[in-house]
Amino acid sequence: MILYPAIDIRGGQAVRLLQGDYDRETAYDADPADAAKRWASEGAEYLHVVDLDGAKAGEPRNLEAIERIAAEVECPIQVGGGLRTPHAVDQILTTGAARAVIGTAALKDPEFLQAMIEAHGDRIVVSVDARAGKVALEGWTEAGEERTVDVVQALSDKGVARFLCTAIEVDGTMQGPAIDQLAEIASTTSSQIIASGGIGTLAHLKSLSSSLPTLDGAIVGRALYERKFTIKEAVAALAQ
Repeated sequence: MILYPAIDIRGGQAVRLLQGDYDRETAYDADPADAAKRWASEGAEYLHVVDLDGAKAGEPRNLEAIERIAAEVECPIQVGGGLRTPHAVDQILTTGAARAVIGTAALKDPEFLQAMIEAHGDRIVVSVDARAGKVALEGWTEAGEERTVDVVQALSDKGVARFLCTAIEVDGTMQGPAIDQLAEIASTTSSQIIASGGIGTLAHLKSLSSSLPTLDGAIVGRALYERKFTIKEAVAALAQ
């Protein structure tokens, strides 16, 4: 399993939101590239970058910062936030990102998603975020009606190779991942799953690794910023 340190960008800074709430923000690095270089220097294999401004606006808003991150670290990065047109996806991949993470548009516009899969293959990751087991859209500001497991199963059948699954209720809380929900999702697909939300201790990572060995990896944000554990310790926990 791969550890994906998270770098969420809002207003040009690296921040973390609590349960996806834009009014409950903690700023950590004035320059997101500083966070990226720190995680990379400590041994990160991959970085997960989110343009929060872009997620809310519906189009990328922090391209310059993303381009600097890609240029200043050797490990690959995946980037999401507001990728709802072919042009936006091309912009992100042109910055040097290895993968583009599509959320709302993947659920609302099947033709767009299919075109992106045909054009970019497994460089496309689909983000399926859940609140109370149902999908959330538009940067988590809009509640959906479809069950997360049904959405993942349907999109798997359409060729999505990798999903990023976030339980919004636990995101940023460091109180533990939604293992039962992740297990239900993983049982519906042979595609790769990246888990996100709630990880606050090495025990949480070990629990993910032992309970869900088919996961591709786990995204960790606040716990790394607050030095609950190091990158090296986290990688070791996931490898057990």
